[in-house]
Amino acid sequence: MATCSTPEALGTALSHTGYLPDTGINTAAFLADTLARPLFLEGEAGVGKTSLASALAQARGSELIRLQCYEGVDASQALYDWDFPRQLLHLRTIEAVGDRTIDVAAAESELYDERFLLARPLLRALRTPNSVLLIDEIDRADDEFEAFLLEVLSDFSVSIPELGQIKADVAPLVVLTSNRTREVHDALKRRCFYHWVQHPSLEREVAILRRRLPEVTERLAGDVAHAASRLRAAELIKPPGVAESLDWASALQALGCEQLDHGFAALTLGSVLKYREDIERVELEGLSQLIAS
Repeated sequence: MATCSTPEALGTALSHTGYLPDTGINTAAFLADTLARPLFLEGEAGVGKTSLASALAQARGSELIRLQCYEGVDASQALYDWDFPRQLLHLRTIEAVGDRTIDVAAAESELYDERFLLARPLLRALRTPNSVLLIDEIDRADDEFEAFLLEVLSDFSVSIPELGQIKADVAPLVVLTSNRTREVHDALKRRCFYHWVQHPSLEREVAILRRRLPEVTERLAGDVAHAASRLRAAELIKPPGVAESLDWASALQALGCEQLDHGFAALTLGSVLKYREDIERVELEGLSQLIAS
């Protein structure tokens, strides 16, 4: 595993993966890794929280294991489950053999052997040394799952009744993300190193566009970054993040644009705005202000 002795060294390693961090992100990620604390990233959608976890895994030479949260996610979907079809097939195979000398109790105990265990993301992370565990959009999960997660992260161990306790030899670097659709409980936040990920500065966004989309001209990257910044300042339902800026620049480049003009801006608004009301508002207020230099 590659290690970084300073926040600056980590920032350089992240840059080599294609992710362009700022000083705050470098420091937060470095301290979370050094102090063995989960990193809690909060911010609007599309600002690069998930991308940071992926970049950290690349920079560390670690496996990225992702748990996507959603309403109703529970322990069996996050931790482990038993492969019921294979267990049933195992029993039917024993029945087909028809060997009366087979110990029934032993055969039943075999059903809960490792070969029938389905390791979900949390268990995989505990068993994978130096992995990066991304718990994405924790704000979409419910309170019960938060409480379960808090218990797992307290000592990085779980108890499986049929197999006993499983504890991580080397704890994973845990990255939790939240779009703040609801407040995450303080008990979980207290265990983490917290960092608010904000929209990048204009200069940094241009650099991100040029790094991720080298075929896009410098003029077009600057135009898109300026326009996206103006859209974020407007009172929209869903202001665009960096992900939308990248989509917009890609769409414009695919149409052969070397700079943003009124016509192509109108044709490609669907790349950067995802609500009909937002598109109508921008069109109503006029695109000339959006693409003004």
